[in-house]
Amino acid sequence: MTITANVIGASGYTGGELLRLLVGHPDVEIAAATSRQFAGKPLHRNHPHLRGVTDLSYSHHDETEPADVAFLCLPHGRAQQEADRWLALGRTVVDLSADFRLPVAEYQEWYGEEHAAPERVASAVYGLPELTRDRLPGAGLISGVGCNATAINLALLPLARHELIERVICDIKVGSSEAGATATDASHHPERSGATRTYAPAGHRHAGEVSAHLCKNCGRIPLDVTVTAIEMVRGVLCTAHVLPRRELTPPELFRLFREAYDDEPFVRIVRDRVGMHRRPDPRPLAGTNYCDVSFDVDERTGRVVVLSALDNLVKGAAGSAVQSMNVALGLPETAGLGFAGLHPS
Repeated sequence: MTITANVIGASGYTGGELLRLLVGHPDVEIAAATSRQFAGKPLHRNHPHLRGVTDLSYSHHDETEPADVAFLCLPHGRAQQEADRWLALGRTVVDLSADFRLPVAEYQEWYGEEHAAPERVASAVYGLPELTRDRLPGAGLISGVGCNATAINLALLPLARHELIERVICDIKVGSSEAGATATDASHHPERSGATRTYAPAGHRHAGEVSAHLCKNCGRIPLDVTVTAIEMVRGVLCTAHVLPRRELTPPELFRLFREAYDDEPFVRIVRDRVGMHRRPDPRPLAGTNYCDVSFDVDERTGRVVVLSALDNLVKGAAGSAVQSMNVALGLPETAGLGFAGLHPS
Protein backbone atom coordinates (compact mmCIF):
# COMPACT_ATOMS: atom_id res chain seq x y z
CA MET A 1 0.00 0.00 0.00
CA THR A 2 1.40 3.38 -1.03
CA ILE A 3 0.19 6.45 0.85
CA THR A 4 0.20 9.81 -0.92
CA ALA A 5 1.11 12.85 1.17
CA ASN A 6 0.99 16.61 0.79
CA VAL A 7 3.28 18.79 2.91
CA ILE A 8 1.68 22.21 3.13
CA GLY A 9 4.03 25.06 3.99
CA ALA A 10 7.12 22.93 3.51
CA SER A 11 9.83 25.60 3.40
CA GLY A 12 10.54 25.88 7.14
CA TYR A 13 12.67 23.66 9.36
CA THR A 14 9.80 21.36 10.34
CA GLY A 15 8.68 21.06 6.73
CA GLY A 16 12.22 20.16 5.71
CA GLU A 17 12.36 17.42 8.34
CA LEU A 18 8.99 16.05 7.23
CA LEU A 19 10.21 15.92 3.65
CA ARG A 20 13.40 14.13 4.71
CA LEU A 21 11.41 11.53 6.65
CA LEU A 22 8.79 11.03 3.95
CA VAL A 23 11.33 10.71 1.12
CA GLY A 24 12.80 7.77 3.01
CA HIS A 25 9.46 6.26 4.04
CA PRO A 26 8.87 2.87 2.36
CA ASP A 27 5.10 3.36 2.11
CA VAL A 28 4.75 7.05 1.22
CA GLU A 29 4.90 9.02 -2.00
CA ILE A 30 5.05 12.81 -1.69
CA ALA A 31 2.35 14.23 -3.94
CA ALA A 32 3.18 17.89 -3.30
CA ALA A 33 5.30 20.16 -1.14
CA THR A 34 3.92 23.68 -1.12
CA SER A 35 5.32 27.13 -0.49
CA ARG A 36 4.03 30.48 -1.61
CA GLN A 37 7.51 32.03 -1.43
CA PHE A 38 9.39 29.24 -3.24
CA ALA A 39 6.74 27.93 -5.68
CA GLY A 40 8.43 26.55 -8.79
CA LYS A 41 11.84 26.24 -7.16
CA PRO A 42 13.50 22.91 -6.22
CA LEU A 43 13.24 21.73 -2.62
CA HIS A 44 17.00 21.87 -2.18
CA ARG A 45 16.90 25.66 -2.65
CA ASN A 46 16.38 26.00 1.11
CA HIS A 47 16.64 22.33 2.19
CA PRO A 48 20.17 21.55 0.95
CA HIS A 49 20.19 18.13 2.63
CA LEU A 50 17.60 17.03 0.03
CA ARG A 51 19.82 17.81 -2.98
CA GLY A 52 19.94 14.72 -5.19
CA VAL A 53 17.60 12.84 -2.84
CA THR A 54 14.44 14.07 -4.55
CA ASP A 55 13.76 16.02 -7.73
CA LEU A 56 10.56 17.56 -6.40
CA SER A 57 9.94 21.27 -6.67
CA TYR A 58 7.64 23.42 -4.57
CA SER A 59 4.12 24.00 -5.79
CA HIS A 60 1.70 26.70 -4.67
CA HIS A 61 -0.88 25.97 -1.97
CA ASP A 62 -3.68 26.73 -4.43
CA GLU A 63 -2.50 23.97 -6.80
CA THR A 64 -2.79 21.17 -4.24
CA GLU A 65 -4.63 18.01 -5.28
CA PRO A 66 -6.23 15.46 -2.90
CA ALA A 67 -3.93 12.98 -1.12
CA ASP A 68 -4.27 10.37 1.60
CA VAL A 69 -2.68 12.62 4.20
CA ALA A 70 -1.93 16.33 4.49
CA PHE A 71 0.74 17.62 6.86
CA LEU A 72 0.16 21.28 7.72
CA CYS A 73 3.35 23.20 8.55
CA LEU A 74 1.64 26.58 8.51
CA PRO A 75 2.19 29.61 10.74
CA HIS A 76 0.25 29.77 13.98
CA GLY A 77 -3.44 30.51 13.40
CA ARG A 78 -3.56 29.52 9.74
CA ALA A 79 -4.58 25.86 10.05
CA GLN A 80 -7.69 26.64 12.07
CA GLN A 81 -8.79 29.10 9.38
CA GLU A 82 -8.23 26.57 6.58
CA ALA A 83 -9.02 23.28 8.32
CA ASP A 84 -12.11 22.44 6.28
CA ARG A 85 -10.21 22.92 3.03
CA TRP A 86 -7.45 20.50 3.94
CA LEU A 87 -9.82 17.96 5.47
CA ALA A 88 -11.61 17.93 2.12
CA LEU A 89 -8.30 17.17 0.37
CA GLY A 90 -7.09 14.36 2.62
CA ARG A 91 -8.63 11.59 4.67
CA THR A 92 -6.10 12.35 7.42
CA VAL A 93 -4.79 15.80 8.31
CA VAL A 94 -1.85 16.26 10.66
CA ASP A 95 -1.49 19.86 11.84
CA LEU A 96 1.94 20.61 13.26
CA SER A 97 1.01 24.02 14.65
CA ALA A 98 -0.59 24.64 18.06
CA ASP A 99 -4.01 25.28 16.54
CA PHE A 100 -5.71 22.04 17.65
CA ARG A 101 -3.65 21.01 20.69
CA LEU A 102 -5.84 22.53 23.37
CA PRO A 103 -9.54 22.57 24.26
CA VAL A 104 -11.20 25.76 23.07
CA ALA A 105 -11.37 27.49 26.47
CA GLU A 106 -7.76 26.64 27.27
CA TYR A 107 -6.64 27.76 23.82
CA GLN A 108 -8.17 31.15 24.47
CA GLU A 109 -6.51 31.27 27.89
CA TRP A 110 -3.01 30.43 26.65
CA TYR A 111 -3.06 32.15 23.24
CA GLY A 112 -5.24 35.14 24.05
CA GLU A 113 -7.57 34.82 21.07
CA GLU A 114 -10.73 33.05 20.01
CA HIS A 115 -10.42 29.85 18.00
CA ALA A 116 -11.58 30.09 14.39
CA ALA A 117 -12.76 26.46 14.14
CA PRO A 118 -13.97 25.44 17.62
CA GLU A 119 -16.16 22.68 16.18
CA ARG A 120 -13.04 20.88 14.94
CA VAL A 121 -11.11 20.94 18.20
CA ALA A 122 -13.02 18.19 19.99
CA SER A 123 -12.39 15.71 17.16
CA ALA A 124 -8.63 16.32 16.98
CA VAL A 125 -6.41 13.56 18.40
CA TYR A 126 -3.18 14.62 20.09
CA GLY A 127 -0.32 13.28 17.98
CA LEU A 128 1.90 11.70 20.62
CA PRO A 129 1.41 7.92 20.26
CA GLU A 130 2.86 7.19 23.70
CA LEU A 131 -0.18 8.99 25.12
CA THR A 132 -2.93 8.51 22.54
CA ARG A 133 -2.10 5.41 20.49
CA ASP A 134 -5.54 3.89 21.07
CA ARG A 135 -7.28 6.95 19.61
CA LEU A 136 -5.13 7.39 16.50
CA PRO A 137 -6.31 4.57 14.18
CA GLY A 138 -8.61 6.11 11.58
CA ALA A 139 -8.26 9.63 12.99
CA GLY A 140 -9.27 12.38 10.58
CA LEU A 141 -7.55 15.30 12.32
CA ILE A 142 -4.35 14.88 14.33
CA SER A 143 -2.78 17.76 16.22
CA GLY A 144 0.98 18.03 16.25
CA VAL A 145 2.97 18.13 19.47
CA GLY A 146 4.95 20.88 21.13
CA CYS A 147 8.61 19.93 21.40
CA ASN A 148 9.00 21.06 25.01
CA ALA A 149 5.66 19.48 25.91
CA THR A 150 6.82 16.19 24.39
CA ALA A 151 9.95 16.18 26.55
CA ILE A 152 7.87 16.94 29.65
CA ASN A 153 5.14 14.42 28.81
CA LEU A 154 7.59 11.59 28.30
CA ALA A 155 9.59 12.49 31.41
CA LEU A 156 6.51 12.47 33.64
CA LEU A 157 4.23 9.84 32.08
CA PRO A 158 5.39 6.86 34.22
CA LEU A 159 4.73 8.83 37.42
CA ALA A 160 1.58 10.61 36.27
CA ARG A 161 -0.13 7.35 35.33
CA HIS A 162 0.08 6.27 38.95
CA GLU A 163 -0.82 9.70 40.38
CA LEU A 164 2.53 9.96 42.14
CA ILE A 165 3.26 13.65 41.44
CA GLU A 166 2.47 16.19 44.13
CA ARG A 167 4.20 19.03 42.29
CA VAL A 168 6.79 19.34 39.53
CA ILE A 169 9.11 22.04 38.21
CA CYS A 170 10.51 21.48 34.71
CA ASP A 171 13.66 23.28 33.62
CA ILE A 172 13.89 23.15 29.82
CA LYS A 173 16.99 23.92 27.77
CA VAL A 174 16.46 24.34 24.03
CA GLY A 175 18.41 24.85 20.82
CA SER A 176 18.04 27.73 18.39
CA SER A 177 16.03 25.81 15.77
CA GLU A 178 13.07 25.88 18.15
CA ALA A 179 12.63 29.53 17.13
CA GLY A 180 12.01 28.52 13.50
CA ALA A 181 13.62 29.47 10.22
CA THR A 182 12.62 33.14 10.24
CA ALA A 183 15.32 35.28 11.83
CA THR A 184 14.52 37.56 14.76
CA ASP A 185 16.57 39.91 16.94
CA ALA A 186 16.95 37.12 19.50
CA SER A 187 18.12 34.59 16.89
CA HIS A 188 20.59 36.97 15.22
CA HIS A 189 23.97 35.20 15.43
CA PRO A 190 25.87 37.82 17.47
CA GLU A 191 23.01 37.81 20.00
CA ARG A 192 22.33 34.06 20.03
CA SER A 193 25.79 32.50 19.83
CA GLY A 194 27.18 31.62 23.22
CA ALA A 195 24.01 32.77 24.96
CA THR A 196 22.37 31.14 27.95
CA ARG A 197 19.15 33.14 27.95
CA THR A 198 16.04 32.33 29.95
CA TYR A 199 13.22 33.67 27.83
CA ALA A 200 10.24 32.02 29.55
CA PRO A 201 10.80 31.90 33.31
CA ALA A 202 7.08 31.19 33.83
CA GLY A 203 3.88 30.81 31.86
CA HIS A 204 5.21 28.93 28.82
CA ARG A 205 2.33 27.77 26.60
CA HIS A 206 3.54 24.18 26.51
CA ALA A 207 2.65 23.90 30.20
CA GLY A 208 -0.98 24.20 29.14
CA GLU A 209 -0.48 21.46 26.58
CA VAL A 210 0.96 19.10 29.17
CA SER A 211 -1.87 19.84 31.56
CA ALA A 212 -4.45 19.20 28.85
CA HIS A 213 -3.09 15.79 27.79
CA LEU A 214 -0.83 14.17 30.35
CA CYS A 215 -3.12 15.06 33.24
CA LYS A 216 -6.36 14.19 31.46
CA ASN A 217 -6.96 11.01 33.43
CA CYS A 218 -5.00 11.72 36.62
CA GLY A 219 -6.20 15.16 37.68
CA ARG A 220 -4.34 18.42 37.45
CA ILE A 221 -0.69 18.37 38.47
CA PRO A 222 0.81 21.65 39.76
CA LEU A 223 3.33 22.23 36.97
CA ASP A 224 5.88 25.01 36.56
CA VAL A 225 8.00 25.37 33.41
CA THR A 226 11.07 27.51 32.77
CA VAL A 227 12.66 27.58 29.30
CA THR A 228 16.24 28.64 28.58
CA ALA A 229 17.92 29.03 25.17
CA ILE A 230 21.44 27.61 25.07
CA GLU A 231 24.28 27.17 22.56
CA MET A 232 22.78 24.30 20.56
CA VAL A 233 21.01 24.11 17.18
CA ARG A 234 18.81 21.05 17.70
CA GLY A 235 17.58 19.57 20.91
CA VAL A 236 15.55 19.78 24.10
CA LEU A 237 16.75 18.71 27.52
CA CYS A 238 14.11 18.56 30.25
CA THR A 239 15.13 18.36 33.90
CA ALA A 240 11.96 17.64 35.89
CA HIS A 241 12.17 18.18 39.65
CA VAL A 242 9.34 16.09 41.06
CA LEU A 243 7.97 16.27 44.58
CA PRO A 244 6.31 12.83 44.85
CA ARG A 245 3.19 12.06 46.84
CA ARG A 246 5.13 9.40 48.73
CA GLU A 247 8.68 8.15 49.00
CA LEU A 248 9.96 6.46 45.84
CA THR A 249 13.03 4.25 45.67
CA PRO A 250 15.29 3.80 42.63
CA PRO A 251 14.15 0.17 42.11
CA GLU A 252 10.50 1.24 42.16
CA LEU A 253 11.18 4.06 39.72
CA PHE A 254 13.01 1.67 37.42
CA ARG A 255 10.00 -0.66 37.50
CA LEU A 256 7.60 2.20 36.70
CA PHE A 257 9.71 3.43 33.79
CA ARG A 258 10.17 -0.08 32.39
CA GLU A 259 6.43 -0.71 32.70
CA ALA A 260 5.75 2.47 30.71
CA TYR A 261 8.46 2.19 28.07
CA ASP A 262 9.70 -1.39 27.56
CA ASP A 263 7.35 -1.79 24.59
CA GLU A 264 7.71 1.74 23.23
CA PRO A 265 9.80 1.77 20.04
CA PHE A 266 11.09 5.34 20.43
CA VAL A 267 11.56 5.87 24.17
CA ARG A 268 14.79 4.55 25.68
CA ILE A 269 15.73 4.35 29.34
CA VAL A 270 19.31 5.52 29.85
CA ARG A 271 20.57 4.05 33.08
CA ASP A 272 24.31 3.37 32.85
CA ARG A 273 26.36 3.49 36.04
CA VAL A 274 29.58 4.72 34.45
CA GLY A 275 30.76 6.55 31.34
CA MET A 276 30.28 9.99 29.88
CA HIS A 277 26.93 9.07 28.29
CA ARG A 278 25.12 7.73 31.35
CA ARG A 279 22.45 10.46 31.23
CA PRO A 280 20.21 11.68 28.37
CA ASP A 281 21.84 14.17 26.02
CA PRO A 282 20.10 15.77 23.02
CA ARG A 283 23.23 15.88 20.87
CA PRO A 284 23.46 12.21 19.79
CA LEU A 285 19.69 12.23 19.20
CA ALA A 286 19.91 14.84 16.42
CA GLY A 287 17.90 13.69 13.42
CA THR A 288 16.24 10.80 15.26
CA ASN A 289 12.76 10.07 16.57
CA TYR A 290 14.06 8.81 19.90
CA CYS A 291 13.48 10.28 23.33
CA ASP A 292 15.95 9.21 26.02
CA VAL A 293 14.84 9.28 29.66
CA SER A 294 16.54 8.75 33.00
CA PHE A 295 15.88 9.38 36.69
CA ASP A 296 17.52 9.79 40.10
CA VAL A 297 16.36 10.16 43.70
CA ASP A 298 17.79 12.68 46.12
CA GLU A 299 17.93 10.55 49.27
CA ARG A 300 18.23 13.63 51.50
CA THR A 301 14.95 15.22 50.40
CA GLY A 302 13.03 12.54 48.52
CA ARG A 303 13.02 14.70 45.39
CA VAL A 304 12.85 12.71 42.15
CA VAL A 305 14.80 14.13 39.20
CA VAL A 306 13.76 12.93 35.75
CA LEU A 307 15.72 13.79 32.61
CA SER A 308 14.47 13.55 29.05
CA ALA A 309 16.19 14.51 25.81
CA LEU A 310 15.04 14.65 22.19
CA ASP A 311 15.45 16.41 18.85
CA ASN A 312 12.89 19.23 18.81
CA LEU A 313 12.45 19.02 15.03
CA VAL A 314 11.92 15.24 14.92
CA LYS A 315 10.45 13.60 18.03
CA GLY A 316 9.28 17.07 19.04
CA ALA A 317 7.56 17.72 15.68
CA ALA A 318 7.99 15.94 12.32
CA GLY A 319 8.90 12.50 13.69
CA SER A 320 5.90 12.28 16.00
CA ALA A 321 3.74 13.47 13.09
CA VAL A 322 4.96 10.62 10.87
CA GLN A 323 4.69 8.12 13.72
CA SER A 324 1.08 9.26 14.30
CA MET A 325 0.32 8.98 10.59
CA ASN A 326 1.66 5.44 10.59
CA VAL A 327 -0.67 4.45 13.42
CA ALA A 328 -3.64 6.32 11.97
CA LEU A 329 -3.35 4.68 8.55
CA GLY A 330 -2.47 1.17 9.70
CA LEU A 331 1.19 1.23 8.66
CA PRO A 332 4.00 -0.21 10.82
CA GLU A 333 4.51 2.38 13.55
CA THR A 334 8.27 2.56 13.03
CA ALA A 335 8.14 2.85 9.24
CA GLY A 336 10.45 5.55 7.95
CA LEU A 337 11.74 6.35 11.43
CA GLY A 338 14.11 3.59 12.53
CA PHE A 339 17.48 5.31 12.16
CA ALA A 340 20.17 6.15 14.68
CA GLY A 341 21.68 9.55 15.33
CA LEU A 342 25.20 10.77 14.69
CA HIS A 343 28.12 10.70 17.07
CA PRO A 344 30.00 12.90 17.24
CA SER A 345 27.72 15.53 15.78
